[in-house]
Amino acid sequence: MRDKKYYIALDDFEHRVVVNCLNEMRNNLIANGKYTDAVDEVLLKIIDAKQKNFKVIYKEV
Repeated sequence: MRDKKYYIALDDFEHRVVVNCLNEMRNNLIANGKYTDAVDEVLLKIIDAKQKNFKVIYKEV
């Protein structure tokens, strides 16, 4: 079975906040002598993610 893929829409500010938070978490793990493999993977995915422009259409129900 394939892994499910999740997508999240972030603007520039939100993208910077996520990267900074993950980097701080990584630094805390390093300071405590713990493994950072999982955080490293997510951080690289966030940094290397392509930007895609899209429109949001609001519909009243």
